[in-house]
Amino acid sequence: MTIRVLAAGDHFVQNRLFIDALQHAVPGEVEISELTLPWPEVPFGRVSEVDEASDVEDELIEALRGVEVCVTQMAPLTKRVLDASPELKLFCVSRGGPVNANLDAATEAGVAVTFAPGRNAVATAEHTLAMLLAATRRIPQTHADLAGGVWRGDYYTYDNVGPELEGSTAGLVGYGAIGRRVARMLEGFGAEALVYDPYVEISGQVELDELLERSQFLSLHARATPETIGMIGAPQIAAMPRGSVIVNCARGSLLDYNALCDALESGHLFGAAVDVFPEEPIPAGSRLLTTPNLVMTPHLAGASKETAMKAAEIVAEDVARYVRKEPLKHWANPEALIP
Repeated sequence: MTIRVLAAGDHFVQNRLFIDALQHAVPGEVEISELTLPWPEVPFGRVSEVDEASDVEDELIEALRGVEVCVTQMAPLTKRVLDASPELKLFCVSRGGPVNANLDAATEAGVAVTFAPGRNAVATAEHTLAMLLAATRRIPQTHADLAGGVWRGDYYTYDNVGPELEGSTAGLVGYGAIGRRVARMLEGFGAEALVYDPYVEISGQVELDELLERSQFLSLHARATPETIGMIGAPQIAAMPRGSVIVNCARGSLLDYNALCDALESGHLFGAAVDVFPEEPIPAGSRLLTTPNLVMTPHLAGASKETAMKAAEIVAEDVARYVRKEPLKHWANPEALIP
């Protein structure tokens, strides 16, 4: 007997990637239907009680009729969707965390939720290093000047040039799959990597205050939790050496962006580079759009073809475990009872 699966992909983790991964993982075991979500052409947002989801509750409910398993990236698993989908037993989110799933409601409904940790670790680590270098060497600004026909020789003056990575100290807040890769890359440049992560046991890590005081470069890699909201604010930035650089490719809630703009405008920070924001897209009139020495990208640090392929493969592996009645590998709510 085949299992009915809905591939609810989008324009990044495409349905063809889910289908290829499922056909490889469980050949002949599943009957697959499709729903294409509009992300990233339409930004995600809050949908009912879940965050960072595509606003497609009605379409999802219709597509889930008779479906036992759903693989997706951005579909909203809300209480309303769960109530309308009694045959759903497994909801696989191809992201580093299932933020678009109501885990409490899913557990109560007996729906297992899985996720895809580490899918974008390589892409995000590479993007982090690229952003750090771009901010330190003023690459976006100098390119824009040249494209506008302006040769800025003053960028070569001592007061305007940035520091080198070799021989520097770089602080990492968060030491998961991404932070570990960034540390290796920085060490390859000859930098010393300091680590602060209270959730990881590693030798040699330091307290946050010491990390800030010693680090000329600061890169954020922590998860967004109630404890980490605003963890880098005006006092923490002020504790860093003058002329430092901050990079945030993790979550916008970790960093006080007004304090960041203040420190850039005052010259306390040499530069900053951010891929994530308190509000996405950035609202018109935001200070971020006019603050000097700030490099920005639109939340795409994890965007690579390999990330999308890994995402599909990781969730397909858990679908295969479900089909074989084996324990799920990346189970977000193991309290959920499934047959």
